[in-house]
Amino acid sequence: MAYITCENLTLRYESLIVQERLSFTVEPLDYLCIVGENGSGKSTLMKCLLGLKQADGGTMKFGDGLKRNEIGYLPQQSMIQRTFPASVREVVLSGCLNGRAIHPFYSKSEKQRAAEQMECLNITQLADRSYRALSGGQQQRVLLARALCATKKLLLLDEPLTGLDPLVATELYGILQHIHDDHGITIIMVTHDVECAVRHAKKILHIGKQENFFGSCEDYAASAVGKRFLGDHAVPEHCANCAHTHTRQTEEGGGNE
Repeated sequence: MAYITCENLTLRYESLIVQERLSFTVEPLDYLCIVGENGSGKSTLMKCLLGLKQADGGTMKFGDGLKRNEIGYLPQQSMIQRTFPASVREVVLSGCLNGRAIHPFYSKSEKQRAAEQMECLNITQLADRSYRALSGGQQQRVLLARALCATKKLLLLDEPLTGLDPLVATELYGILQHIHDDHGITIIMVTHDVECAVRHAKKILHIGKQENFFGSCEDYAASAVGKRFLGDHAVPEHCANCAHTHTRQTEEGGGNE
């Protein structure tokens, strides 16, 4: 049974309808990348998946026992987040807040889960350091560990490579692959990095202003819309090239709706 089934969604950004008749599914163990033009509704869709906004039409159903408070979320970083005055351990532990009962202290099991996620992301040695003193790549690992504390099923990432240098971006792709393959976490990621999305994901959801696509990476690469976005270049052999493409797109002014 699908974790998420969306049928004929209508999405509105402020007073403007940005999507109509958008349909797709997310199955357990999927790795779905959401790509497309700026202003096409990607950020609005993310808010709907998280329950922060209602779709303006169509249906969005959660199945296979998945609840919204069981989704781990890695948002785009703001300047306020980058300078948050807390220790790494405190930031990671805060990921447990979504699913816990109201009580003043973290439980032993929650502390153990945070320790396991820090070990998984290789940041245990940073546990007592100030989050705002870390590099951008280290901060992303901390936030990813925090998101993993909130879920054992589905991870939702919004432009996780923004602002990272190519080497760090490549490392992050490797970490996500490990989380998906070895820990059985379903991944939904919004990205401008179309070439690396095709290389790493299992499925592509392309949200466009005029046309959409949902299907396998192979079918996307062969489709008209996929060919337009991938251009005449083959998918690069190494993800460092993909990360360079992403960095270049970011520098040229990629943004949100």
